[in-house]
Amino acid sequence: MTPARGFRRLLQALALAALAACAPSPEPFEVTETSIAELHAALRDGRTTCRAVVDAHLARIAAYDDRVNAVTALNPRAGARADSLDAARARGEVMGPLHCVPMLVKDNFDTHDLPTTAGSVAMAGSLPPDDAFMVRRIREAGAVVVAKTNMAEWAFSPRETVSSAGDTTRNAYALDRVPAGSSGGTASGVAASFGVIGLGSDTGNSIRGPSSHLALVGIRSTLGLTSRDGVIPLSFDRDVAGPMGRTVDDVARVFEVVAGPDPADPYTAEAGAHREPDYTALLDARGLEGARLGILTALVHDEDADTAVLRLFTDAVADLERAGAEVVEVDFDVAAQLERPGLFCRRFRYDMARYLETLGPGAPIRDVVEVLETGAYHPSVEGGLRSFARFPADVPPGDWDEACPDFADHSGRQAFRADLVDAMDAAEVDALIYPTWLAPPAHLDRAGEEYRGDNSQRVAPATGTPALTVPMGETYGGLPAGLQILGRPWDDARLLVFAYAYEQATGHRRPPPGFPPLEAPGR
Repeated sequence: MTPARGFRRLLQALALAALAACAPSPEPFEVTETSIAELHAALRDGRTTCRAVVDAHLARIAAYDDRVNAVTALNPRAGARADSLDAARARGEVMGPLHCVPMLVKDNFDTHDLPTTAGSVAMAGSLPPDDAFMVRRIREAGAVVVAKTNMAEWAFSPRETVSSAGDTTRNAYALDRVPAGSSGGTASGVAASFGVIGLGSDTGNSIRGPSSHLALVGIRSTLGLTSRDGVIPLSFDRDVAGPMGRTVDDVARVFEVVAGPDPADPYTAEAGAHREPDYTALLDARGLEGARLGILTALVHDEDADTAVLRLFTDAVADLERAGAEVVEVDFDVAAQLERPGLFCRRFRYDMARYLETLGPGAPIRDVVEVLETGAYHPSVEGGLRSFARFPADVPPGDWDEACPDFADHSGRQAFRADLVDAMDAAEVDALIYPTWLAPPAHLDRAGEEYRGDNSQRVAPATGTPALTVPMGETYGGLPAGLQILGRPWDDARLLVFAYAYEQATGHRRPPPGFPPLEAPGR
């Protein structure tokens, strides 16, 4: 254990001790695998209190986080927040949609009361002046932020979750495997029931990849349906933030709270016209009946495909058909689309400079490349930092000598998107399906060598189309795999409907075996 991690563990233990000292003696409540609906039913029936629920999640973090290293900071105000929610209920106030839902928040979301570091020691102790849009929305809806979670430093890595601020996060299903990146802390934490649900961000893979590796549901919305305000950027023209949870219903409940327009994020100008008023009301166990789904063959017949994953995908296709869907093959040349020049804009330094400006005079750095001089970074990100350092921090990408237009003005990305929709229209399909990863989670000590089969990078980020992953079973004695469903722009609700029907028909989600329920106090 590194000194930084040991110190963090000491602070967490002290925070938990302080919470326990001032807490009432709550009745036992088993939170492992608890859903939002089950939690709310228990609160309404008087079978538990919000304080008991929050304390139970904090107890699981205290008992088990050493195994996975998912948590970077506990919220010392979580108990007081729970008490205030209990008091509100006692006064007869109506529960909000996320009332008393303990949530984990990736460490690139601004939280005014907890440090936000993006995994970098250079940002240690940075307290933003306010909450990110999504954090504010979940709190207004009644959620309790119980902890911040580890991430791949600066969100650079889709392969693993390693950072100078938080060390290495392990996969809760196999401690010698990666949880993928960059939202691996949220993924392993939610899988181990450290929170009911969590928030992650996805520039190329980072919600869907970790969700697939941890048997979770994770959604990358249509670019522009959800706000990124207050989320430390990697590439603002691709970044998406959103929920990662154990069930489609839980994800839909949080999505309903966080989706929609935000004046602080210009990409969301059209979100009000496209968001659904009630995503959970649309969920239907028979939602696949009459659907026509297309297997995106380019992301299945690949040299990186593992035969065990392909067998699960074959089973998933059969399950979709049994649930009422018609499944056909769609031939779309993804590789040719990805050869379009300039699809990825190396704007990280510029976007980070804009973010650091929001921190005001208290910002720990002014330009992210400063860390190359101070050495305040994990060795794994040095190459990425040096590559981004070649681009200016004070000139908008659209004004560079080799201009990198914003998404709406990017001819290559818009053509890729149009060709994709044309292919779906020609095949008359409602959505496309393929394995989220074509390979099982890599070993921690061979994360680079074994990195292959990451399908999440290949379509949705460049096109801005919505995609989600839902558990489709396990390979090699317990390694989760995910089914990805991708739709046309603004078809987010339809994807949730299809995923819910598939989930209800198959029930693939199971908890990781190394994190059983804790024995109730006094037993």
